[in-house]
Amino acid sequence: MIFGIAAIVPALFFVVGVIRDRRRIGNAVWLGVTLVFLLLWLLFRASAYGGWTAVVVGYGFLALLLGLGFVLPTALIANGVLMLKREGFRPANLLSLLAGLAIFGVVYAFGFATAHTGPVVDAVIGSLLIVAAYVAFLFVSLLLYSIVYGSIGRRTGFDAVVVLGAGLMGDRVPPLLASRLDRGIHLYRREVESGRTPLLVVSGGQGPDEKVSEAAAMRDYLLRRDVPDDLIVLEDRATTTEQNLQYSAKLLDERGWSGRAVAVTNNFHVFRAAVLARRLRLRMQIIGAPTAWYFLPSAFLREFAALLTHNPITHTVTCGLLVAAHVVLTLR
Repeated sequence: MIFGIAAIVPALFFVVGVIRDRRRIGNAVWLGVTLVFLLLWLLFRASAYGGWTAVVVGYGFLALLLGLGFVLPTALIANGVLMLKREGFRPANLLSLLAGLAIFGVVYAFGFATAHTGPVVDAVIGSLLIVAAYVAFLFVSLLLYSIVYGSIGRRTGFDAVVVLGAGLMGDRVPPLLASRLDRGIHLYRREVESGRTPLLVVSGGQGPDEKVSEAAAMRDYLLRRDVPDDLIVLEDRATTTEQNLQYSAKLLDERGWSGRAVAVTNNFHVFRAAVLARRLRLRMQIIGAPTAWYFLPSAFLREFAALLTHNPITHTVTCGLLVAAHVVLTLR
């Protein structure tokens, strides 16, 4: 009963946070805390009832642990190998492989701790598990809230559509960027059908291995799909997501535009782009475009790592306090 009541408090903070501003990282944390309390409530209710209820919940919890400990890391390692084959050897493409190996490492550490008990071993292994649990909690919370954020909010009524750039293949638009442009075109045509003539801002500078700027290649892509040239605005200086948003908003301001804007990126990138837009004080919604399934694990891990860097002190202090409390209780 107490866990069910306790879940109400973070749930209220979550609802209020979403109403005030959907782009807050805190919303993801409150969602995660709510789900943890609900899970604890479910487990205690099952143990109280006993019988088949306890058996079903117990086996379900065991299946969850086995999935997290063995199925998930195996799938991540397989995805990492696939990423290397299809996308080439780059640090970003190693993330799912490394994550899978790290989970197996945590499982091994837990097994080692159960076989070699002692104050020092318990303190060290326990600290490792606490950090792993904290990171896992944040990852699941941010992943779930990213899905929630991408599923709610306005879908029409935009006066400008900003398409965020991504890497080119020489001077060609790759599938990842094409999906963003196609979603931008879809939004543009829907607004035209309703009587609006929104601007389409294409944002992206030129990388060292690119023959033209991303914005120029994106403009050509739009022209080949019958988007009027006078409605396309080029922003060809940005090299980061923050610059994409900031420079695009500045171009719209310089044109005297003051309507409602939406930025388009891939679905895995939506929430981080929204967090950046909030930090820049931009009234801009973010909408996601589909992404190839095999690309998602590494992409979400990369976005998660980037979101962690937004509050490094908070995460470091929190982990430090949790580990310190565990060490004191273990070694006293």
